Amino acid sequence: MALAVETARIIQEEGLTDFRAAKGKAAERLGLGRNAPLPDNAEIEAALAERTRIFHGATQPALLESLRQAAFGVMGELAEFHPRLVGDVLSGTATPHSAVDLHLFSDTAESVGAALEALGIGHRDAARRHRLRRDEVEQFPGFRFSVGDFEFSTTVFPLRLRGHAPLSPVDGRPMRRASQKELGELLKAPSL
Repeated sequence: MALAVETARIIQEEGLTDFRAAKGKAAERLGLGRNAPLPDNAEIEAALAERTRIFHGATQPALLESLRQAAFGVMGELAEFHPRLVGDVLSGTATPHSAVDLHLFSDTAESVGAALEALGIGHRDAARRHRLRRDEVEQFPGFRFSVGDFEFSTTVFPLRLRGHAPLSPVDGRPMRRASQKELGELLKAPSL
């Protein structure tokens, strides 16, 4: 449990987004060595949610709202690519270090790049690895860019994969994804 809590702290406070790297760093800091049994990603996610509730309960709802509003706007601009919001902005565990993570769909990543350029959004290439099946990791093209004060990270999947969500690194199930319409409904929902 202490390892999960320290991993969550590292992710929140230092902005390290790779769960595996954060676990290794936490084990090292706690003096547990390389062979220490590591918590699974679901335990890390639960520890992140708890830390958010305890330490950022007053500020995190406004941050999350801002990130989701930014996502909503960019999703509208990139509607032709059927954008889907994924990750910690959707799940509600976003931190000030979080990027808005979008899945886009096009048979050519270049068309997404051209659309970003037409919108006046400077971007850089950023390939992303996703697991489509339990035993198979594939690399997909993507882009990183900023809009206003917010960082975005996108992955461009072929159109044929629109209905096939990659597996979540947290629980191994298909990633939860939200369309712009679903995000709009989420933004209208009253906060708890």
